[in-house]
Amino acid sequence: MKPPPVRGDLVSSRDGVWFACGGFAAGVIIAALTTALAEFIGGYKFASTLPVPLGVSAADLVGLWAGLVGAAVAYSRSKGTGHVASDYGLATLRWWDLPAGVAIGLACQYGLVPVVYYPLEAIDRHLARQLSAPARTYTGAVHSFGGVAVLLLLLAVAGPIVEELFFRGLLLRSLGAWFPTPIAISVSAVLFGLAHFEAVQFVGLAAFGVVLGVLAWTTKRLAPSISAHASFNAAAVLAVVHAR
Repeated sequence: MKPPPVRGDLVSSRDGVWFACGGFAAGVIIAALTTALAEFIGGYKFASTLPVPLGVSAADLVGLWAGLVGAAVAYSRSKGTGHVASDYGLATLRWWDLPAGVAIGLACQYGLVPVVYYPLEAIDRHLARQLSAPARTYTGAVHSFGGVAVLLLLLAVAGPIVEELFFRGLLLRSLGAWFPTPIAISVSAVLFGLAHFEAVQFVGLAAFGVVLGVLAWTTKRLAPSISAHASFNAAAVLAVVHAR
């Protein structure tokens, strides 16, 4: 029989999966409420053909992130030391975390994703445009340098930190108590892809999730996967902005 988890040993506890499920569900509900409020305040209608305002996009993201962060914090306090940075590997840094992570993120954006979708692009010539649709949705109403800066702050700084804390910190570590490491990484990657609610982008996101999972699991830290995630997102946003 497996010994009970020691306080602070988040990897050995299975309970985190239930915290993750609750946190994601709560995030979806909060996001729906914050988005509806932002749309009401800004006079934007969801069915409108106009680009989604930055404020509405931000409200949606922040609402979801509230649930994800809340789950990670609640689990840390319940099963860990209560110090989120220490429990999830955010406190320990190495000099190579940032440059290596950035290089891996860019390699995935410009190498892994094109390879994954290459067979499909031969069938659908419009696939490349479909793949960039989420980035175009976020950037559609952003036309100033300040707007782009805010968008990058959301998608290339806050987003990677929150999502890595949740998917590779809480979820992956908890799945590791249920399954062998390769399966835990694969399951967390699939859930990472599904959580974006983007059918066309799912395969690429899941493949990228595997890379992030391997990074987090092998290093026992989140800094490398956060920096990889950040450069991956930043490259996507800047490419769309530059192409307009």
